[in-house]
Amino acid sequence: MNASKNNLALLVVLLCVCGLALLLLRSRAQAPSEVPVIQITKEGSTIRFAVKASVSLEGTFDKWDATITYPSRDVEAGVMDIKIQADSVNTGSGMKDDKLKSKDFFNVKEDPYITFHSTKFTQTGPTTVEVQGNFTIRGVSKPETLLFSVTGKGTGVGSVNGTMAFDRKEFGMNSGIPFIKIADRVEVSVDLKGKRVSGPPLVFKQ
Repeated sequence: MNASKNNLALLVVLLCVCGLALLLLRSRAQAPSEVPVIQITKEGSTIRFAVKASVSLEGTFDKWDATITYPSRDVEAGVMDIKIQADSVNTGSGMKDDKLKSKDFFNVKEDPYITFHSTKFTQTGPTTVEVQGNFTIRGVSKPETLLFSVTGKGTGVGSVNGTMAFDRKEFGMNSGIPFIKIADRVEVSVDLKGKRVSGPPLVFKQ
């Protein structure tokens, strides 16, 4: 009888130990330190826009956020999000800024954000990745592609570059600015700098 009780107690202890070990292994597998953590730095990064016009019509978006997240070390497993505050447009001219913020252009009251959300990362070179995704402005989305490049494998430093161009009239921007002739093509250019702040380096295909 005592032997049976001892055997049962030993079995319970073994099950508890095995369960604890499994939890520790799972926790270790999911620990943030085991995956690359990439941070987009505001310093040195810019998001600009430009449209051909009879006078200069270009500037920057001063308020934005961008992230690249990785669930593993696979360079093609990333997800990129860019969120631009449309009312942060800055041309250096209050009159131009007000017109661009109005419902005739960015319509910032109804559509406060311009966004890019990636749908696929594809390695295109030893240190380059093509980032396909959806660019959304005024509630209308279209596919666009950016380029994510790493400055030397293992350095943890990289950049995201690209130009998202669109026909403004396809996005409901049908009006012009008095006395200024404006082309239909609008470009939003991204030049972002990033670095790996923790975790192991990304793994590129050889």
